[in-house]
Amino acid sequence: MSEASPAKAYAIHLGVIALLFVLSFVLPDYYHGLLARILVLAVFAMGYNLLFGYVGLLSLGHAMFFAAGLYGAGLAVIQLGWNVPLAFAAGIACGAVLALAIGLLALRTTGVAFMIVTMMFAQVFYLLILYFAVWTGGDQGQVVPQPARVLDLGATSLDLTNPTVRYMSALTLFSLVLMITLAIVRSRHGRVLIAIRENEERTKMLGYDTFSNKLAAVVVSGAICAASGAAYALLFGYIGSSFASVQYSILPLLWVLLGGAATMLGPLIGTLFMYYVIDITSGYTSAYLLIVGIALILLVLFFPKGILGSIRQRWLGWLP
Repeated sequence: MSEASPAKAYAIHLGVIALLFVLSFVLPDYYHGLLARILVLAVFAMGYNLLFGYVGLLSLGHAMFFAAGLYGAGLAVIQLGWNVPLAFAAGIACGAVLALAIGLLALRTTGVAFMIVTMMFAQVFYLLILYFAVWTGGDQGQVVPQPARVLDLGATSLDLTNPTVRYMSALTLFSLVLMITLAIVRSRHGRVLIAIRENEERTKMLGYDTFSNKLAAVVVSGAICAASGAAYALLFGYIGSSFASVQYSILPLLWVLLGGAATMLGPLIGTLFMYYVIDITSGYTSAYLLIVGIALILLVLFFPKGILGSIRQRWLGWLP
């Protein structure tokens, strides 16, 4: 399998970003808002893909990193009255610190044990949100007030509740994370992560510190997922405990598997596919989950490595 040159790889992704930018001017209002939400959640999937696709660590606890960013940003606005940039930074910091703490403990295990440990931590985080309902809002959650969701730029201001501003903000976040993850994967550190995924013992024999490399990947993955959560709180104005449930950790795994693990654009394609299949089928029947299930089974049968992963394997081996 050949590999795209750096210039070609970046050109492909810049082309996708340009296409998404153009779509903002031609999409109807409904799909405009839906795509903005998909872009934010695709960032969540990209953070998960970094750990699962490139390091080979199956986590069932990434909802806690998303929720850490969600509550870190949302509560910073609601409880502390912080502005948008500070709240967004607080959300990312919460996710990164939590990922560091969880990584130091969970990485002492491997395989199924790692999956179970991360799931247990996620459940503890979810229960803590419910326990401290006085501040978090518990099951009901909280609404981030509209006046607080305004980005003050001095001479002008950007209202994040405005559909155009919201879409462009989501696209900006998606573009930055896409380029950052692409740079990480193509760096020396990224090559080490892939080597760990393929054969960790051999990587150790070559002299690499696999624990510190995996820990760095967990922290970066957690920070990206937290950035997605913080953006969700600020752009869509709601924080709720359902985003911290273990079931919400299954979604990025599903999106990555659908789009193609260890591919840059796979998380976006998987998220798009899942959202639009549900959106279209729910308009025709109340049994839309049955149709979604059949579509997923067919996809797994004919595209076992995901949509983009199978395309890369069969026809376009140079895709990053």
